[in-house]
Amino acid sequence: MLRERVIFFGMLLKTRGIIFRTIKYSETSIIADIFTEEKGLNSFIISGVRNPKSKVGSGLFQVMSLVDLVAYFKEDGKLNRIKEVRPAHVYQSIPFQIEKMAVGMFMAEVCQKSIKTAEENQQFFKFLMDSFMLLDETKNSVANYHLTFMMGLTHFLGFLPNGKYSTQTPYFDLKEGTFEEVVPIHPNFLNQEDSKYFGVILKANLAEAHFIKLSREERRTLLNNLLNFFKYHIDDFGEVQTHKIFETVLS
Repeated sequence: MLRERVIFFGMLLKTRGIIFRTIKYSETSIIADIFTEEKGLNSFIISGVRNPKSKVGSGLFQVMSLVDLVAYFKEDGKLNRIKEVRPAHVYQSIPFQIEKMAVGMFMAEVCQKSIKTAEENQQFFKFLMDSFMLLDETKNSVANYHLTFMMGLTHFLGFLPNGKYSTQTPYFDLKEGTFEEVVPIHPNFLNQEDSKYFGVILKANLAEAHFIKLSREERRTLLNNLLNFFKYHIDDFGEVQTHKIFETVLS
């Protein structure tokens, strides 16, 4: 791994990254939020990338792109700069299948709103990278992929549901993150039917998501319940902007 101190720019580091969001910074530049294997979530300024004469195409910085970076990381946590960038993986199906594109955009936005840390977590990075690559590679339905992905995220974000759905524990407490025997004394819980589907998703993995049988309404309700679960456990999670577009595509 390349590590070298640079007096002005900071630490020069080679790492892989997943692009969660990009915003225009000037006529020719952008700022990108990138989750990196070595340094967690960081923001980078990429100057001149929107200039037609730029050697680095702006297509490399599309949301959910997987990239190899050589970048300068500042210790003050402010905007970092990229020295070199190239694709780490070129998607073969996502750009050409609107359902997969919608799922991937939703996944990236949920990640961008959920992940706050600028710390190394290589297992977390592997989970995310494998999730996007499997989305690209799978030939199965992706209608439930986002649901299973969100549940998988809770493990790394620190609020994986505790317990399991059963006739003895048929109520899921959104606030406490547990399956309960009796109705909680507060209103932030799921009824027995919704708790059952929460339990189904909890037991599944991404490769098995297409086996889960859900109606359109059940899927919509489960998604809303998962989003509410995230809001209870992540400060400033806010509203997912791709939500309505996403539901329209998958319907």
